[in-house]
Amino acid sequence: MVGNRDMENFLLWGFYILTFYAFLPGLISRTFGFRVFKKGLANKEIALTFDDGPDPIYTPILLDLLKRYNAKATFFVVGIHAERHPELLKRMHDEGHIIGIHNYVHKSNWFMRPRTVTRQIHRTSELIRQATGVPSAYYRPPWGIVNLFDFSNMGHLQIILWSSLFGDWRKRVGAARLKKRLMKKLVPGEVILLHDCGATLGADLEAPANMLEALECYLEEGTHRGLRFVDISEMIAITDRNKNSRRELGWLKRATIACWMGWEKIFHFLFRVKSGGDDSIFHIRVVPYRGEPLKLSDGQIIKDKDEVIELHFDNSKLLRLMTEARSMMHVAIRLIREVEKGMPKLAAQIAGRQEFEHVQGLYGISMINRGAEQFGFSVLDLPKGLFDRMTRIYLKLLLLVLHPSGKRRVKDKGSKLTPRIIAMSMEEFWHRYGNGDDFTSKWSAAAGYEDKLQAPGRPAAVSHAVYDNGNAVRDFTP
Repeated sequence: MVGNRDMENFLLWGFYILTFYAFLPGLISRTFGFRVFKKGLANKEIALTFDDGPDPIYTPILLDLLKRYNAKATFFVVGIHAERHPELLKRMHDEGHIIGIHNYVHKSNWFMRPRTVTRQIHRTSELIRQATGVPSAYYRPPWGIVNLFDFSNMGHLQIILWSSLFGDWRKRVGAARLKKRLMKKLVPGEVILLHDCGATLGADLEAPANMLEALECYLEEGTHRGLRFVDISEMIAITDRNKNSRRELGWLKRATIACWMGWEKIFHFLFRVKSGGDDSIFHIRVVPYRGEPLKLSDGQIIKDKDEVIELHFDNSKLLRLMTEARSMMHVAIRLIREVEKGMPKLAAQIAGRQEFEHVQGLYGISMINRGAEQFGFSVLDLPKGLFDRMTRIYLKLLLLVLHPSGKRRVKDKGSKLTPRIIAMSMEEFWHRYGNGDDFTSKWSAAAGYEDKLQAPGRPAAVSHAVYDNGNAVRDFTP
């Protein structure tokens, strides 16, 4: 009996120690991001990270691929691999990439004493310093597993985890499935985890070949969308700037915005509002139009009870544009670009889908309506009445919540905040956006405005449409 009780106590104490040494630190770091960096706050940047290398076959191919797309990355190297290929570490450094530590051997920190983990880190850091002349500032534990002492034992090192991983270390995942998984995470702020070496326990030697094939598609599409691929150092700096910018809003404003965004998520769920395409500025739903007939500029008419696609701006994206932009003109230009990209995405999203078969047009109500004609919309006055008054109240309330100086805007510009109907027939929509290859935007000139505006001593000739939208954004509300 005594022996059984001693064994029971021993197992119980072992469970307690293991829980506090291993399980709890891992749970806290992964769930709450305690003392780790795992996701950024960015407008157009994605952080690429690669573990387990360098590999003499796949890492040089990866570096060539990154150079081709002007992409920067962070490589978390295993010391034993780095020791064999210091020339690859030097190339990473020379080409502008960051090198982090991934232990000397790929072994979990759970199964090593704190002193052993420290030795592994120092040994790998010294290898990096010898190859590049610069010690590492970043550490990623194998499998992202930390122990209790990792939080206090890292010294100057920043622990980096990830926001998305894809199982790319397994060959059977295949390039096609991996590409599909990656494309779902083509989103600013992501910290992407991939593997450029398959020589670790549980990985397949040839798996990085699939990763390289899928990554090329990812880089190509991201570049096409205007995204940037950055190292972890730049992502952290961008995130810090954006967090500081948000703090300037004040805690009450941030709390109000959080509540409003939470309500929007509930609204989208209850009323089946869907995205208008990958990373689109629009949300949509199909509803019957209610009201007087709308006579559009192309001669088409939307009648009462006709099915329409109801357009909503993505308010979280609009908020991000407002808080991160350098000026209101910059917001206007970026908003134009988002709409320009969003229309073809919407066409691709609804093409051939049965639920949109009987839709007669696109319909929305917005205060950002100046220059909308250039995209094919007709801009019409709201009929006077209760609906008009309620819409004005709602949109001014939304302005109060989302605009950084919303209260002042409502007070100073309240009389000028005029919501209007924007509508487009499906004939016009398909004519303009039905074939992305033939679509030539009337707003292509806007692509250069941002640089012109920043050029010292050079006044940019801004078009009336951009100027109008700049004013509209000053009086911002969706």
